[in-house]
Amino acid sequence: MAIQHAVLAMLADGPGYGYELKGEFESSVGPQWGPLNIGHLYQILDRLSRDGLVVAHREEQPTKPDRVVYEITDDGRAELDRWLGEPSPRSGGFRDDFFLKVTAAARSGAAQTVRTVLGNQRAHLLRELRNLDGLRRKADDSVVGLLLAAACRHVEADLAFIDDAESVLLADGGSALSTMAAARPAKPSEEGSGPTRIAG
Repeated sequence: MAIQHAVLAMLADGPGYGYELKGEFESSVGPQWGPLNIGHLYQILDRLSRDGLVVAHREEQPTKPDRVVYEITDDGRAELDRWLGEPSPRSGGFRDDFFLKVTAAARSGAAQTVRTVLGNQRAHLLRELRNLDGLRRKADDSVVGLLLAAACRHVEADLAFIDDAESVLLADGGSALSTMAAARPAKPSEEGSGPTRIAG
C-alpha cells in the first residue's frame, strides 16, 4: 500500500508531526481502512526522510518533550506528482486466499465441502457489507462516503463470485464436481514415485 504517498499528500498541505498525521490519515480515508499503526507511520517518515522526500526538525514544547515535525521537500512534491499522475495496479494482483480455498474445496469433489466454504464466506461478506453500508450512511465527509461506497462495491463483487462459483461447482447437485475430478490426470503409482536418491 502506498501509505508513504498519502503521508506526502498530507505534508503537501503543511508540516506535521506523527500523531497529528495519524489522526489526519484516519479521518481522511475513513473507518474501512482501520487504524494506522503509529510505529509503522514513524518507519514511513524515517524512510521518506532518508530518501530526501521530507525533512525533519525538533520543535520544543513548554511542558512536553520535544516533538519531531516533518516537512515535504521539492523532491517530495515531485514524487507525489509522479504518483498522482500514474494508474494504480492492484497491489496483490488477483491472488486471494479465498480463491485458493475454493480450489481446495472443488478438488475435494465433495459438494457439501463446497457448500460450506461458499456459505461461510457469503455470511462473512454479508456482515461486512452491512457494516460498511452503516458506516457509509453515517459518514459526514463526502470523500470518506465515496471510499466506503467503493469498499461496498468490492464486497458486492466478491458476493457475485460466490454466486458464480455455486452455479458452476454445484450444478446438477454437484455432479459437475465429479466430472471435474474424473477429468484430472491420475497421479503416478506409488511404486518408484518416491524421491530419487543421488548416490555419492
